Amino acid sequence: MKFDIEKGPVVCVGSALMDILIKEEDSFLERAGAEKGGMNLVEREYIDRLLSESANEPLIVPGGSACNTAIGLGMLGCASRFVGKRGEDEMGETFEQYLKSHNVEPMLYKSAASTGRVLSVITPDAQRTMFTHLGAAAEIVPEEIMITCCEHASIAHIEGYLLFNYDLITAVLDAARSMGAKISLDLASFNVVEESRDFLINVVMDYVDIVLANEDEARAFTGKENEEDVIKALSDHADIAVMKLGARGSIIAYDNEIISVAPEGDGRVIDTTGAGDLWAAGFLAGIVKGFDLEKCGAMGSLCGFEVCRVIGAKIPDDRWGYIRAKFDLPDENN
Repeated sequence: MKFDIEKGPVVCVGSALMDILIKEEDSFLERAGAEKGGMNLVEREYIDRLLSESANEPLIVPGGSACNTAIGLGMLGCASRFVGKRGEDEMGETFEQYLKSHNVEPMLYKSAASTGRVLSVITPDAQRTMFTHLGAAAEIVPEEIMITCCEHASIAHIEGYLLFNYDLITAVLDAARSMGAKISLDLASFNVVEESRDFLINVVMDYVDIVLANEDEARAFTGKENEEDVIKALSDHADIAVMKLGARGSIIAYDNEIISVAPEGDGRVIDTTGAGDLWAAGFLAGIVKGFDLEKCGAMGSLCGFEVCRVIGAKIPDDRWGYIRAKFDLPDENN
């Protein structure tokens, strides 16, 4: 079963952020007063304070949900574009150059504010809890989202974190629709869904063709608990509904059918940072390449697993080679 789309780049729109990753015990989160697995908007000074309380050396890499997906798409041989806003600083320059080196076309607006950053605290169960300072990313305004951002796009992929700015996400959706792109939305985080549920339901009903969610996000969105009820309710809102089940695989609903996708890998994970983002990259790449949805899901699962084998959202080059070979993908950009 395939989902047909026009040829063109996948345009990913979201926050340009640098990821700062540290390993800590659960007690570190308890002292910070944070709920495990969530995303918390904080000031830059708060991140600096948490880092000062950690004895562990952080790993710093480019990140942000839509950015991670864009990079994954580029490494899978798809035309990929990222739209966001960065600071005019060293971190911002590093971010932009990283996109270019990973086959992503950057469409980055600039700000005098510092480039945004996310502190991801990774606990022994491989869960990550995020503390986000948007910085320059928060300064992108609807007027900067032009139709040309989505020019010739086959899919516009939007991260749910943009729901913190209703006018901005509406401008992105309108730009994508005006160019005839299919619209993919990743629900991002259960607490984002909880805070914006009424608006989000209308957005999905009015604009979205592909909705991606993990179990917590899907339950928060639908108000359902039973797995079967959740995926059915999710599929009532979009052409394709995906519920990612972690180590249990994923479920795809399309055209009144349910496709169960088995998990990839041996289940041993180090860090779940970027797992959903890279799952989206594999799945959307499969759609762009004309795969059936079961194969799209399998590629999503493998990308999601591979990123869980390392700290941070950067799959090593040799593992990208392994993924491309497994799915017979030519090295179009590599």
